[in-house]
Amino acid sequence: MPPNEALDIAGNALPLTELLLRFLLDFVSIVILVRFIYYPLHKQKDYLFTFFLFNILIFIICAFLSSSRIKLGFAFGLFAIFSIFRYRTVTIPVKEMGYFFVCITSAVLNALVSNEMNYALLLGANALILGLVLVLDRYISINHENFKEIAYEKIELIKPQLRNELIADLTSRTGLPIHRVEVININFLRDTATIHAFYYANEIETAVK
Repeated sequence: MPPNEALDIAGNALPLTELLLRFLLDFVSIVILVRFIYYPLHKQKDYLFTFFLFNILIFIICAFLSSSRIKLGFAFGLFAIFSIFRYRTVTIPVKEMGYFFVCITSAVLNALVSNEMNYALLLGANALILGLVLVLDRYISINHENFKEIAYEKIELIKPQLRNELIADLTSRTGLPIHRVEVININFLRDTATIHAFYYANEIETAVK
């Protein structure tokens, strides 16, 4: 096999020029995903570097290790490992984990697909993934409800008939657009209560913007 060729997952010779074309396609795909879909919607710079790094490194790993001929087991192994990846120091929001998943999918798809596949199909697959992400994140946004657990000392306000006053007090003190609360437990010895205060995530994003 010539030195400028690699092996794809099917064991077929993969010219260096085709490998570079696949990398270019993958890079363009991740730029569109991160720079033109994710960032304009969420304005989170903290994840941009990691999204790019994950995608590029996984593409390189898949492209070079596919010559080991372990076929689909290799692809699914990487897919499973990185899809459940968690940082120990930071809690990653569910939506960002979804974008991580898309970055992994794009890299594995572009690096390991058989070279017998028409490039129009590969380009269409990338476009379909990006289109789905854009539509689901921008136009079919689900109003996700978050909550904060609060140790509350004004125990006199936990009565059901004073629920509006309780919500107003929590909203004023936390700055969160709280719309409902649940009293989890009450400690009469310390005159405190544990409360779950619920608010919609998109209302926070709108307020920040």
